[in-house]
Amino acid sequence: MKFIISIILIALLSVAACLYLPWWSIAIVSFTVASLIPQTPGKSFMAGFVALLLLWGSLSWYISQNNNHLLAHKVSMIILKTDSPYLLITATALIGAIVAGFAALSGCYLRRS
Repeated sequence: MKFIISIILIALLSVAACLYLPWWSIAIVSFTVASLIPQTPGKSFMAGFVALLLLWGSLSWYISQNNNHLLAHKVSMIILKTDSPYLLITATALIGAIVAGFAALSGCYLRRS
């Protein structure tokens, strides 16, 4: 139950934080939630990882879908050297997930010390 609550809290607070703060505020949110809710390090990492993977993946897909992937096609050609907007969406989701996962892991280790 703590795992599900952590995922929901991290996702909701990350959306709220990113409305007013820079993108890396997701790390602060994940760190704070993981330090307040006691879990094992693996579950803390997975909670942050899954929350941001789903959040950033769905948000970037939704935004890209609304403009028929026009910008995603162009950016994927610049960054990935292939015309694949879905690969760009996946890369975006993975970057956010890794940042949040390691921030949550750090919060868990801070709580343990």
